[in-house]
Amino acid sequence: MAPHTFSIYELILNADIVVKVVMLALVLSSVACWAIMFEKLIRISLLNRDVRKLEAAARGAASSEPTGGVAGALLRAAHQEAEEGAERGESRADLRARLERAMRVALKSELQRIETGLPFLATVGSAAPFVGLFGTVWGIMNSFTAIGQQQDTSLATVAPGIAEALFATALGLAAAIPAVMAYNHFAVKLGRAAARAGTAISEIARKFSKHQGETHPKATVEPLRAGKSF
Repeated sequence: MAPHTFSIYELILNADIVVKVVMLALVLSSVACWAIMFEKLIRISLLNRDVRKLEAAARGAASSEPTGGVAGALLRAAHQEAEEGAERGESRADLRARLERAMRVALKSELQRIETGLPFLATVGSAAPFVGLFGTVWGIMNSFTAIGQQQDTSLATVAPGIAEALFATALGLAAAIPAVMAYNHFAVKLGRAAARAGTAISEIARKFSKHQGETHPKATVEPLRAGKSF
C-alpha cells in the first residue's frame, strides 16, 4: 500500500467518503457565512447612514426629506398616516400614537429584511463544531478499524484516520468561530440602530402631531416635505 502523506490535499483525497461529505458541507457553510457577512457589512453601513438621516430629520437639520432606504420608508409611512389623520380631524395625541405605530411597523419590516441570513450564521455557529465532531468520531472509528484489520497498532496505521478526523474538527471550528462572532456583532449593531431609530421616530411623531394643532390639519405633512425644520 502506498504510504500516506499528510498534506491538506492528501488528507482530503484519502479521507473516507463520510468525512469528505462532512468537510464539503463545512467548507460550503463557511463560504456562505462569509458571503452573508460581507453583505451585512454593506447593508448595516447603509442602515446607519439612513438612521443618521432620520435623526437629522427629527432635529429639523435635514436640508431635504430622505426618499430612499429605511429613512425614506419610515417617512413615507408617517406622511400616509398624517394625511389620513388630517382627513379625519383626529386629536393631536391620537395622531401622534398612529404616526409612531406606523413608523415602528415600517421600521420592523425594514429590519426584518436586513436580518435575512443572520439565522443561518447562528445555525452554523452552533452546529458546525458538532458536524466537525461527527467527522472526527468517524475518522477515529476508521483508525480503530484499520488496527483491527491489519493487526498493527503502529502510528503509520492509525495516523491517517486520526489526521483526517482532526482536520474535520478544524474545519468545524473554522466555520463556527467567524459565524458566531459575526452574528453577535451584527445583532448588536442592529439593536443599536433600532434604538436610535426608535428615538427619532418618537421625535418625528411629536413634531408632526404638534403641527396638527398649530396649523390647518391638512398642512400637517408639509414641513418635512418642504425641507423645513419642524
